[in-house]
Amino acid sequence: MTTANAQARTTDAGRYAKVNGITMYYEVHGAGEPLVLIHGGGSTIQTSFGTLMPLLARTHSVIAVELQAHGHTSDRNAPESFEQDADDVAELLRQLNVPRADILGFSNGGSTALQVAIRHPERVRKLIAISAIYRRDGMQPWFWDFMAKGSFHDMPQLYKDAFLGINPDHAALVNMHDKDRARMLGFADWEASDIQGIQAPALIVVSDKDVVRPEHAMEIVHLLPNGRLAVLLGGHGEFFGEAMSPYPESRVPELFAAMVDEFLAAGEMPASDTP
Repeated sequence: MTTANAQARTTDAGRYAKVNGITMYYEVHGAGEPLVLIHGGGSTIQTSFGTLMPLLARTHSVIAVELQAHGHTSDRNAPESFEQDADDVAELLRQLNVPRADILGFSNGGSTALQVAIRHPERVRKLIAISAIYRRDGMQPWFWDFMAKGSFHDMPQLYKDAFLGINPDHAALVNMHDKDRARMLGFADWEASDIQGIQAPALIVVSDKDVVRPEHAMEIVHLLPNGRLAVLLGGHGEFFGEAMSPYPESRVPELFAAMVDEFLAAGEMPASDTP
Protein backbone atom coordinates (compact mmCIF):
# COMPACT_ATOMS: atom_id res chain seq x y z
CA MET A 1 0.00 0.00 0.00
CA THR A 2 1.30 3.43 -0.84
CA THR A 3 0.70 6.29 1.55
CA ALA A 4 -0.81 8.27 -1.32
CA ASN A 5 -3.42 5.56 -1.95
CA ALA A 6 -4.33 5.44 1.72
CA GLN A 7 -4.44 9.20 2.22
CA ALA A 8 -6.79 9.56 -0.75
CA ARG A 9 -9.32 7.49 1.16
CA THR A 10 -9.09 8.88 4.69
CA THR A 11 -11.78 10.81 6.50
CA ASP A 12 -11.27 14.32 7.84
CA ALA A 13 -10.51 12.69 11.20
CA GLY A 14 -7.84 10.39 9.75
CA ARG A 15 -4.19 10.79 10.68
CA TYR A 16 -0.93 8.85 10.44
CA ALA A 17 1.99 8.18 12.78
CA LYS A 18 5.29 6.36 12.31
CA VAL A 19 5.02 3.59 14.89
CA ASN A 20 7.58 0.82 15.41
CA GLY A 21 8.43 0.62 11.71
CA ILE A 22 4.93 0.93 10.27
CA THR A 23 2.82 3.87 9.16
CA MET A 24 -0.15 3.56 11.48
CA TYR A 25 -3.53 5.06 10.68
CA TYR A 26 -5.85 6.36 13.37
CA GLU A 27 -8.88 8.59 13.68
CA VAL A 28 -9.89 10.95 16.48
CA HIS A 29 -13.55 11.73 17.10
CA GLY A 30 -15.44 13.56 19.83
CA ALA A 31 -14.16 15.11 23.03
CA GLY A 32 -13.62 14.01 26.61
CA GLU A 33 -11.51 11.32 28.23
CA PRO A 34 -9.52 9.25 25.71
CA LEU A 35 -10.99 5.91 24.63
CA VAL A 36 -9.02 3.70 22.23
CA LEU A 37 -10.93 1.38 19.87
CA ILE A 38 -9.13 -1.70 18.48
CA HIS A 39 -10.83 -3.51 15.59
CA GLY A 40 -11.15 -7.22 14.92
CA GLY A 41 -9.23 -9.46 12.54
CA GLY A 42 -9.66 -8.82 8.82
CA SER A 43 -11.37 -5.58 9.67
CA THR A 44 -11.10 -1.82 9.54
CA ILE A 45 -12.24 0.91 11.90
CA GLN A 46 -15.51 1.18 10.01
CA THR A 47 -16.35 -2.52 9.71
CA SER A 48 -15.87 -3.04 13.42
CA PHE A 49 -16.99 0.30 14.84
CA GLY A 50 -18.92 2.22 12.17
CA THR A 51 -22.07 2.02 14.30
CA LEU A 52 -20.56 2.18 17.80
CA MET A 53 -17.91 4.86 17.30
CA PRO A 54 -20.23 7.86 16.80
CA LEU A 55 -22.22 6.81 19.87
CA LEU A 56 -19.10 6.72 22.04
CA ALA A 57 -17.78 9.95 20.53
CA ARG A 58 -20.68 11.78 22.19
CA THR A 59 -18.96 11.38 25.55
CA HIS A 60 -15.32 10.46 24.83
CA SER A 61 -12.34 11.47 22.75
CA VAL A 62 -12.31 8.32 20.64
CA ILE A 63 -8.95 7.22 19.19
CA ALA A 64 -9.71 4.45 16.70
CA VAL A 65 -6.70 2.63 15.26
CA GLU A 66 -5.99 0.32 12.35
CA LEU A 67 -3.39 -2.30 13.13
CA GLN A 68 -0.50 -3.74 11.11
CA ALA A 69 -1.49 -4.58 7.50
CA HIS A 70 -5.15 -3.62 8.08
CA GLY A 71 -6.98 -0.89 6.20
CA HIS A 72 -4.86 2.22 5.83
CA THR A 73 -1.96 0.96 7.96
CA SER A 74 1.19 -0.40 6.32
CA ASP A 75 2.73 -3.81 6.94
CA ARG A 76 6.12 -4.79 8.36
CA ASN A 77 8.34 -7.69 7.37
CA ALA A 78 7.24 -9.75 10.35
CA PRO A 79 4.26 -11.86 11.35
CA GLU A 80 1.36 -10.27 13.18
CA SER A 81 1.12 -10.84 16.91
CA PHE A 82 -1.12 -9.61 19.68
CA GLU A 83 1.97 -8.54 21.60
CA GLN A 84 3.30 -6.41 18.73
CA ASP A 85 -0.12 -4.87 18.14
CA ALA A 86 -0.26 -3.96 21.84
CA ASP A 87 3.18 -2.36 21.62
CA ASP A 88 2.05 -0.39 18.56
CA VAL A 89 -1.02 0.96 20.39
CA ALA A 90 1.06 1.91 23.42
CA GLU A 91 3.63 3.69 21.25
CA LEU A 92 0.90 5.62 19.44
CA LEU A 93 -0.48 6.80 22.79
CA ARG A 94 3.01 7.89 23.81
CA GLN A 95 3.38 9.91 20.63
CA LEU A 96 -0.04 11.48 21.16
CA ASN A 97 0.94 12.47 24.72
CA VAL A 98 -1.87 10.40 26.18
CA PRO A 99 -0.51 9.07 29.50
CA ARG A 100 -3.49 6.76 30.13
CA ALA A 101 -6.59 5.82 28.18
CA ASP A 102 -9.55 3.52 28.36
CA ILE A 103 -9.06 0.63 25.93
CA LEU A 104 -11.88 -1.18 24.09
CA GLY A 105 -11.06 -4.02 21.72
CA PHE A 106 -13.19 -6.50 19.78
CA SER A 107 -12.29 -10.09 18.80
CA ASN A 108 -8.59 -10.05 17.84
CA GLY A 109 -8.69 -6.47 19.06
CA GLY A 110 -10.06 -7.73 22.38
CA SER A 111 -7.08 -10.02 22.79
CA THR A 112 -4.82 -7.11 21.80
CA ALA A 113 -6.53 -4.98 24.47
CA LEU A 114 -5.68 -7.65 27.06
CA GLN A 115 -2.05 -7.53 25.90
CA VAL A 116 -1.97 -3.74 26.21
CA ALA A 117 -3.03 -4.16 29.84
CA ILE A 118 -0.47 -6.94 30.38
CA ARG A 119 2.50 -5.27 28.68
CA HIS A 120 1.74 -1.59 29.25
CA PRO A 121 -0.37 -1.35 32.42
CA GLU A 122 0.62 2.26 32.97
CA ARG A 123 -1.25 3.19 29.75
CA VAL A 124 -4.58 1.61 30.76
CA ARG A 125 -7.17 3.28 32.98
CA LYS A 126 -10.04 0.85 32.29
CA LEU A 127 -10.32 -2.09 29.92
CA ILE A 128 -13.20 -3.47 27.84
CA ALA A 129 -12.39 -6.72 26.02
CA ILE A 130 -15.12 -8.04 23.72
CA SER A 131 -14.94 -11.61 22.39
CA ALA A 132 -11.33 -11.97 23.58
CA ILE A 133 -9.39 -15.16 24.30
CA TYR A 134 -6.23 -16.03 26.16
CA ARG A 135 -6.34 -19.81 25.51
CA ARG A 136 -7.10 -21.84 22.40
CA ASP A 137 -9.99 -23.60 24.11
CA GLY A 138 -11.63 -20.20 24.51
CA MET A 139 -12.95 -20.58 20.96
CA GLN A 140 -15.87 -22.79 20.03
CA PRO A 141 -14.57 -26.29 19.15
CA TRP A 142 -15.42 -25.96 15.45
CA PHE A 143 -13.34 -22.79 15.02
CA TRP A 144 -9.90 -24.38 14.69
CA ASP A 145 -10.97 -26.89 12.06
CA PHE A 146 -12.61 -24.07 10.12
CA MET A 147 -9.41 -22.01 10.27
CA ALA A 148 -7.22 -24.94 9.25
CA LYS A 149 -9.37 -25.71 6.19
CA GLY A 150 -10.24 -22.11 5.37
CA SER A 151 -8.81 -19.98 2.58
CA PHE A 152 -9.00 -16.45 1.23
CA HIS A 153 -12.15 -17.54 -0.63
CA ASP A 154 -13.92 -17.91 2.74
CA MET A 155 -13.24 -14.34 3.86
CA PRO A 156 -16.55 -12.42 3.91
CA GLN A 157 -16.92 -10.25 0.83
CA LEU A 158 -17.97 -7.33 2.99
CA TYR A 159 -14.50 -7.26 4.59
CA LYS A 160 -12.78 -7.62 1.22
CA ASP A 161 -14.77 -4.71 -0.21
CA ALA A 162 -14.05 -2.53 2.83
CA PHE A 163 -10.30 -3.13 2.53
CA LEU A 164 -10.23 -2.55 -1.23
CA GLY A 165 -12.25 0.63 -0.78
CA ILE A 166 -9.32 1.94 1.26
CA ASN A 167 -6.45 0.26 -0.54
CA PRO A 168 -7.09 -1.17 -4.05
CA ASP A 169 -3.99 -3.40 -3.89
CA HIS A 170 -5.44 -6.93 -4.01
CA ALA A 171 -2.09 -8.42 -2.97
CA ALA A 172 -2.20 -6.35 0.22
CA LEU A 173 -5.65 -7.72 0.99
CA VAL A 174 -4.48 -11.31 0.52
CA ASN A 175 -1.44 -10.55 2.67
CA MET A 176 -3.64 -9.26 5.50
CA HIS A 177 -5.84 -12.37 5.30
CA ASP A 178 -2.86 -14.71 5.29
CA LYS A 179 -1.17 -13.00 8.24
CA ASP A 180 -4.40 -12.96 10.26
CA ARG A 181 -4.94 -16.66 9.54
CA ALA A 182 -1.34 -17.55 10.42
CA ARG A 183 -1.61 -15.67 13.71
CA MET A 184 -4.68 -17.63 14.75
CA LEU A 185 -3.39 -21.02 13.60
CA GLY A 186 -0.18 -20.40 15.54
CA PHE A 187 -1.90 -19.05 18.64
CA ALA A 188 -0.41 -20.47 21.85
CA ASP A 189 -2.05 -20.26 25.26
CA TRP A 190 -1.05 -17.38 27.51
CA GLU A 191 -0.25 -17.92 31.17
CA ALA A 192 -3.14 -17.44 33.58
CA SER A 193 -0.79 -15.28 35.63
CA ASP A 194 -0.72 -12.78 32.74
CA ILE A 195 -4.45 -12.21 33.17
CA GLN A 196 -4.24 -12.25 36.96
CA GLY A 197 -1.69 -9.46 36.78
CA ILE A 198 -4.09 -7.01 35.08
CA GLN A 199 -5.00 -4.51 37.77
CA ALA A 200 -7.13 -2.14 35.70
CA PRO A 201 -10.91 -2.42 36.15
CA ALA A 202 -12.01 -4.63 33.27
CA LEU A 203 -15.32 -5.40 31.59
CA ILE A 204 -15.29 -8.69 29.69
CA VAL A 205 -18.09 -8.93 27.12
CA VAL A 206 -19.24 -11.84 24.98
CA SER A 207 -22.31 -12.77 22.95
CA ASP A 208 -24.39 -15.80 23.82
CA LYS A 209 -23.94 -17.07 20.23
CA ASP A 210 -20.34 -15.95 19.88
CA VAL A 211 -17.38 -17.70 18.26
CA VAL A 212 -15.83 -17.32 21.74
CA ARG A 213 -17.30 -19.57 24.43
CA PRO A 214 -19.18 -17.55 27.08
CA GLU A 215 -17.64 -19.90 29.66
CA HIS A 216 -14.19 -18.67 28.61
CA ALA A 217 -15.21 -15.06 29.18
CA MET A 218 -16.30 -16.05 32.69
CA GLU A 219 -12.95 -17.78 33.25
CA ILE A 220 -11.16 -14.55 32.35
CA VAL A 221 -13.32 -12.59 34.78
CA HIS A 222 -12.53 -15.03 37.57
CA LEU A 223 -8.81 -14.47 36.97
CA LEU A 224 -9.02 -10.70 36.91
CA PRO A 225 -8.64 -8.84 40.20
CA ASN A 226 -11.19 -6.23 39.08
CA GLY A 227 -13.25 -7.97 36.43
CA ARG A 228 -16.91 -7.72 35.47
CA LEU A 229 -18.83 -9.88 32.95
CA ALA A 230 -21.56 -9.10 30.44
CA VAL A 231 -23.14 -11.76 28.22
CA LEU A 232 -25.32 -10.13 25.57
CA LEU A 233 -27.68 -11.53 22.96
CA GLY A 234 -26.63 -12.30 19.42
CA GLY A 235 -23.70 -13.41 17.34
CA HIS A 236 -20.13 -12.15 17.08
CA GLY A 237 -20.21 -8.35 17.51
CA GLU A 238 -23.94 -8.17 16.80
CA PHE A 239 -24.88 -6.22 19.95
CA PHE A 240 -22.76 -3.21 19.02
CA GLY A 241 -23.53 -3.18 15.30
CA GLU A 242 -20.41 -4.74 13.77
CA ALA A 243 -20.71 -4.70 9.98
CA MET A 244 -21.72 -8.37 9.70
CA SER A 245 -24.70 -7.87 12.04
CA PRO A 246 -27.93 -9.09 10.42
CA TYR A 247 -29.92 -6.31 12.12
CA PRO A 248 -28.53 -2.93 11.00
CA GLU A 249 -31.57 -1.07 12.39
CA SER A 250 -31.20 -2.57 15.88
CA ARG A 251 -31.31 -0.20 18.86
CA VAL A 252 -29.13 -2.51 20.95
CA PRO A 253 -25.88 -0.66 20.04
CA GLU A 254 -27.33 2.39 21.82
CA LEU A 255 -27.84 0.26 24.92
CA PHE A 256 -24.31 -1.13 24.72
CA ALA A 257 -22.85 2.38 24.31
CA ALA A 258 -24.72 3.38 27.47
CA MET A 259 -23.26 0.35 29.27
CA VAL A 260 -19.77 1.37 28.17
CA ASP A 261 -20.34 4.95 29.30
CA GLU A 262 -21.54 3.86 32.74
CA PHE A 263 -18.71 1.38 33.23
CA LEU A 264 -16.08 3.95 32.30
CA ALA A 265 -17.68 6.67 34.43
CA ALA A 266 -18.22 4.53 37.53
CA GLY A 267 -15.95 4.53 40.54
CA GLU A 268 -14.45 1.38 41.98
CA MET A 269 -17.03 -1.24 42.84
CA PRO A 270 -17.07 -2.26 46.51
CA ALA A 271 -15.88 -5.79 47.21
CA SER A 272 -18.63 -8.33 47.74
CA ASP A 273 -19.07 -9.86 51.17
CA THR A 274 -20.03 -13.13 49.50
CA PRO A 275 -17.11 -15.59 49.34
